[in-house]
Amino acid sequence: MKSNDWDVAYEWKAVVLLALGFGLVGLDRWLIAPLFPAIMKDLHLTAQDVGNCIGILGLSWGIFAALMGGISDKIGRRKVLIPAILAFSLLSGFSGLAGGLMSLLAVRALMGVAEGSFCPTSFAATADASHPKRRGFNLGLQQSGFALFGLALSPIIATQLLSVVTWRWVFALVSVPGLILGMLMFFVIREPKATPKRTASPAERGHWRDVLKSRNIPIAMAALFCAMTGVFVLGAMLPLYLTEYLSLDTQRMGVVVSAIGFGGFIGQFGLPGLSDLTGRRVASIVGFAGTAVMLYLFRGLGAQPVQLFAVLFVASFFTLGLVSLLSGPVATEAAPIGMISTSIGIVVGAGEIFGGGIAPALAGFVATHFGIQNILWLPICAVLLGIVVSLLLEETAPARVRRRSGAPTLDLQASEQPE
Repeated sequence: MKSNDWDVAYEWKAVVLLALGFGLVGLDRWLIAPLFPAIMKDLHLTAQDVGNCIGILGLSWGIFAALMGGISDKIGRRKVLIPAILAFSLLSGFSGLAGGLMSLLAVRALMGVAEGSFCPTSFAATADASHPKRRGFNLGLQQSGFALFGLALSPIIATQLLSVVTWRWVFALVSVPGLILGMLMFFVIREPKATPKRTASPAERGHWRDVLKSRNIPIAMAALFCAMTGVFVLGAMLPLYLTEYLSLDTQRMGVVVSAIGFGGFIGQFGLPGLSDLTGRRVASIVGFAGTAVMLYLFRGLGAQPVQLFAVLFVASFFTLGLVSLLSGPVATEAAPIGMISTSIGIVVGAGEIFGGGIAPALAGFVATHFGIQNILWLPICAVLLGIVVSLLLEETAPARVRRRSGAPTLDLQASEQPE
């Protein structure tokens, strides 16, 4: 079906496949966290080793997100997307073959290369396929797949599968859907039609350093670091916190941890949607403040699964909503013309390197030397810093800018042809 010469049928097929693809990125990335209690016993790992395994993937993800965002602007989306999804699916399966810490670190680092390449390229491909009026919604839909599959369903899937197979077979089983999805993308995803803007010369397109000259880009990088510290420290260390400190059994731990994904799934729609009305700056401040309050309340709870789930759900609504807000609308609206993927890649890359890479390793150090009960102070401090950083954001929400200026305003690239 086409509407006003726009291929709506292709748009929805592409967005659904890309959302599922990013969901599998989340599943393959976070499946390891609820498996860690079993892996630690088998491979004789420490809490520091756990943090390093999470962190090394974040570091390689961040580096390649920054690199491949710009490359996909030049060579096209398919040449990056399809090899990336096939690679990270195979590597997820190979995680089950690890015989020790070093082999596990090597596989996770390579997974970060593939998943980091997929991330900004898939965001740009979603923007390419989307009608300008639906681009914000579609980007939110795609990003929410990460929270739903990676942080909501993976702890349930992992802990339930552990009751029938070993952790090694869990990795093997979850690698299959990504291989199937990669083949479907090969037949469905296509490059956008060329436009005069797309054939502009490199000089007209600009250099990646031009992205950093945009005021909101370095601020978004710092803010995303704060938000991702909250997300990734919780995702990496909460299974150990719940089982070792609060003494929950594996199945109840899996259900509680799934609140991160269910709350984040809704937040990745809700907070960016709220920002359309209140503005990006206000929504970012509210998101960081809400996360800080909820994490402080969470820290005071005992082994009460229902209350733990509820508080963690709200905290994740704000935290994952911030990730979607900062890497989506804020990064896109601050991007120079023709450099949306590059801008997203730089913002996501910085957030991943520090929030997804260094922070989990630091959390492992805190858990090892000061006790697992103290790991929550790290994300609490990070989101408090995020409030301060958010105060520096320049407002770019089209509705807010229009009301402030009293004149019609371009939707900051949303009204343009796809990048």
